[in-house]
Amino acid sequence: MNLLAVKSLNLRTFETWLSQAALPIIGLVLFLGLWSVVAKNIDTSLGKFPGPAAVWEQSLNLVDEHIAQQQKVADFYQRQEERNAERLAQDPTYVAKIRDFTGPPTFLAQIWTSLYTVTVGFLFASFIAVPLGILCGLSKVAYSAINPLIQLFKPVSPLAWLPLVTMVVSAVYVSTDPMFSKSFITSAVTVSLCCLWPTLINTAVGVSSIDSDLLNVSKVLRLSPMAHVFKIVMPSSIPMIFTGLRLSLGIGWMVLIAAEMLAQNPGLGKFVWDEFQNGSSESLARIMVAVLTIGVIGFVLDRLMLSLQKRVSWDKTAVLR
Repeated sequence: MNLLAVKSLNLRTFETWLSQAALPIIGLVLFLGLWSVVAKNIDTSLGKFPGPAAVWEQSLNLVDEHIAQQQKVADFYQRQEERNAERLAQDPTYVAKIRDFTGPPTFLAQIWTSLYTVTVGFLFASFIAVPLGILCGLSKVAYSAINPLIQLFKPVSPLAWLPLVTMVVSAVYVSTDPMFSKSFITSAVTVSLCCLWPTLINTAVGVSSIDSDLLNVSKVLRLSPMAHVFKIVMPSSIPMIFTGLRLSLGIGWMVLIAAEMLAQNPGLGKFVWDEFQNGSSESLARIMVAVLTIGVIGFVLDRLMLSLQKRVSWDKTAVLR
């Protein structure tokens, strides 16, 4: 390899590094600098608007609070076990009881609650939307019948669905020993209702736009309907299906936060609302921590869906972003 080729290779490597790492870092640094300057000039009823330093400090405090509460939980159950052991030593017929810890959930616990809820709601919607979208893409009759319902319910706000879902869940989900809490069911169903449509629409469009040559191959091979779907329709429609899934997941994440705030269901939305109502000098910084966390999680979820798309896509040379 001559010197010119080496220089050309090094230049391409540098350009790749610049586009993938350096430019995002520069953009992030500029954002943090602008945020710090603007925050100093904004006065609120709770004091100065929090800058990056204050937000970082509160994020560390929230982690410390979680660790401290985990220790409280461990001590709480240990004390119960010790008391039960003493009672059993005195009275072998005593029936030991373990009470649940009833302390308020920490910030990290709220993150887990929201992630779990949006995952369940998104998967439930996907299991309905993808098959229904395939049906609409393959059958003009089915599309004509279902399309009016899609156009009717697609624009409905989650704030309109939430009261209806809450009342229905309260009336239908009645149990003395429920497996899931009503607040979880309400949030998950609301997420499903709102993130159903992008996947359904994109799947139908992807299926209906399959290359006619592929359809002719299926006819020549005389594939059964199920084989046609799994060997021709699904592989050809994967890009559009995943576009819909990524849109649905992003919408579901936004809807969930709004639903948790409005219904006061456990999760990040409730954490934001509680801090807003708290009104302490640290509340704004804690809200900003939650806002940034919501954004980061939304970005990570999208990247995970993109990675999954790359794995299942038959065209490994396609540029996916």
